Amino acid sequence: MYCIVVGGGNVGYYLTKDLVSAGHEVLLLEKDRGRVARLAEELGEVAMQGDGCEVRMMEEAGFSRADVIVAVTGDDEDNLVICQMAKQKFDVSRTIARVNSPTNEAIFSKLGIDTTVSSTRIIFNLIEQEIQTDEVIPLAALRGGNLEIVAIELSPKSRVLNHAIGDVILPSEAHIISIIREGKGMLPGAETRLMAGDSVLTLVGTEQESALRDIFAEMG
Repeated sequence: MYCIVVGGGNVGYYLTKDLVSAGHEVLLLEKDRGRVARLAEELGEVAMQGDGCEVRMMEEAGFSRADVIVAVTGDDEDNLVICQMAKQKFDVSRTIARVNSPTNEAIFSKLGIDTTVSSTRIIFNLIEQEIQTDEVIPLAALRGGNLEIVAIELSPKSRVLNHAIGDVILPSEAHIISIIREGKGMLPGAETRLMAGDSVLTLVGTEQESALRDIFAEMG
């Protein structure tokens, strides 16, 4: 599967790493040259410099043969334009957009974007729910039914306690997208250590939810 990820921030970076590890053909498109240089040091030729909103760059990146376009920039307008162009001009079958403002979710859906993911909405839903220790709770099922965003609250006995995220071996279709610590959301890095009481938000394939549960469970 050929995946194009537009936006080289933390979300785009970790998503690209996971997709490459899963054996997919991936291109990460980022317009900031300095950021691309840093990404290329770790990801190699997977990282490409260019503005994902420009038709010329879309053509050069191979939007016409992409199976999925994922727009995860920090600008909702850019993410909308990227996904709309992918659908209308390049006939991409599946588009996924990060929505930074929850008020834009309805607009994205109305304009034909296949899937939207709002971290703000996810965190709000998490706060609204009563979560038991070490329980895995589905917060959102992505369209198509094969992916879920789940929340895991770590107990003081969790087997991954004090581990750096980069050292935690997750299922092939799982990705940590955020951590809520002491009531505040954060985008974790590979060196971020997991602490008791953390609520870990994870994107995971439905069939691998059980394996995910085992990784974060309490030690026997």
